[in-house]
Amino acid sequence: MGAIIYWTLVRTAITIPALLLVFEYIDYQLWWLIGIFAIYGVVIHPAVLQYRKFEEKSKEIIENTLCSSCKHFDKSAVLCMKHDKHPTVDWLPCDGIHWELKEGYYEEKADSNR
Repeated sequence: MGAIIYWTLVRTAITIPALLLVFEYIDYQLWWLIGIFAIYGVVIHPAVLQYRKFEEKSKEIIENTLCSSCKHFDKSAVLCMKHDKHPTVDWLPCDGIHWELKEGYYEEKADSNR
C-alpha cells in the first residue's frame, strides 16, 4: 500500500511542474483541459489500477489465512502489526504463536456472508 502512495506522489510531483511549464505555450482554456486529463491519466488512473491489483493479490491472504482472524492483523495494509511483517498464504510472521482472535470476528464473518 505504501508503494502505491509513494508512486502516486512521485507522479504528482512530476506532473504539476510539467503542467506549469506547458502553461506558457498553450491557450488558457486548453491548458485546463490538458491539466485535468493529465492529472487523471498520469496520477489518478494508475493509482486506482495499482490499488485494484493490490486488493486482488491480497484477497486470498485476507480470506484464507489464520492471520486475518487475528487482532494484530491490519486488513488495509495486509500487515501483522505485532511483528511488522506482511504474511503470505504460505508463511505467518508469528507461526501462529501470538495469534489472538479478533473481537467480533465471527459476527463480522456472518455479516459478510449475507
